[in-house]
Amino acid sequence: MTSIPDAKAPADEVVLEAIGLTKHFPVRRKLRDLFSNRKDAVHAVDDVNLTLRRGRVVALVGESGSGKSTIARLLAQLYPRTGGDIQLHGESTRVKGGAAFRRYCSRVQMIFQDPFASLNPTHTIRYHLTRSLKIHDNAGKSAADLDRALHELLQQVQLTPPERYLDKFPHELSGGQRQRVAIARALGAHPEALLADEPVSMLDVSIRLGVLNLLRDLRDRLNLAILYITHDIASARYFADETMVMYAGRMVEGGDSETVTQSPAHPYTKLLISSAPDPDRLAGGSDGAAGDAGNGEPPSLIHPPSGCRFHPRCPAAMDRCRTDLPVPLQIGDAPGHWAACWLYDGNEKAEVAK
Repeated sequence: MTSIPDAKAPADEVVLEAIGLTKHFPVRRKLRDLFSNRKDAVHAVDDVNLTLRRGRVVALVGESGSGKSTIARLLAQLYPRTGGDIQLHGESTRVKGGAAFRRYCSRVQMIFQDPFASLNPTHTIRYHLTRSLKIHDNAGKSAADLDRALHELLQQVQLTPPERYLDKFPHELSGGQRQRVAIARALGAHPEALLADEPVSMLDVSIRLGVLNLLRDLRDRLNLAILYITHDIASARYFADETMVMYAGRMVEGGDSETVTQSPAHPYTKLLISSAPDPDRLAGGSDGAAGDAGNGEPPSLIHPPSGCRFHPRCPAAMDRCRTDLPVPLQIGDAPGHWAACWLYDGNEKAEVAK
């Protein structure tokens, strides 16, 4: 198999960028609304900015229903966007199918959450990988070239010896092995960016670390840009260079992973961290103030709250939070650390301090 194109490209080069990305899903109108102008929609993603660079991992963290997977599907061009722009190497892209979609997929690949559902149970591993190589013209010119490419793909994802796996069906493999096959299938396109949608959430805890280490190794060796979507903020700290926190369709905090996870600024990020199991906190027997924070359910995305979408659950909500949409504000404790929270506006900090 030939080397992945641009694997020697400069690190930190911007590969994929979302600018003001927005996605609203129309809601089927009820009978009583047929004669009115009311047209409801689910505000799944609103005004999201995201940058993926070579050799770096960006983690997108949030609870279920926050819009993380929708962003991945928008970036993969599986959903048409309602607003905003997606730029590949600085050029705006909007593809609907055909040859243009295939060219886009050869540079941006997606790894799905459930490896068993994403693989066809009636076909062998050889079929899945061969199809990926042939679709993206990476199968070589002879049967020997194809066989060599298949072996190298499985070696890249540490499924060795390759002969043991090529003629097996997905149900004959473990969950971790199936996910490695799904990663190998994505690599068959020689991509520049990988969109990993909760790639380890369906796997046993004992093998999750191995898959994350594999993705990290691929990032380093192939100079890939990776978007890692997860609800586990602890794994984001371990695996990602940068962490973005999402709530109810909007970004609420971002920065380098160490800073976001160790010094969270937004009340929602603090809630996520406090909800993760902590042996020291459990041993201490104290719930802490965070135990009472964030009570309630996520808001309706058909009629989202005005102002900050987290304000109905926020223990530090002010009057301004209920009316004004917060803008990203620099925290000042580390370069690039920001939060969309009025607590960090200069005037409001003075008010809170009183």
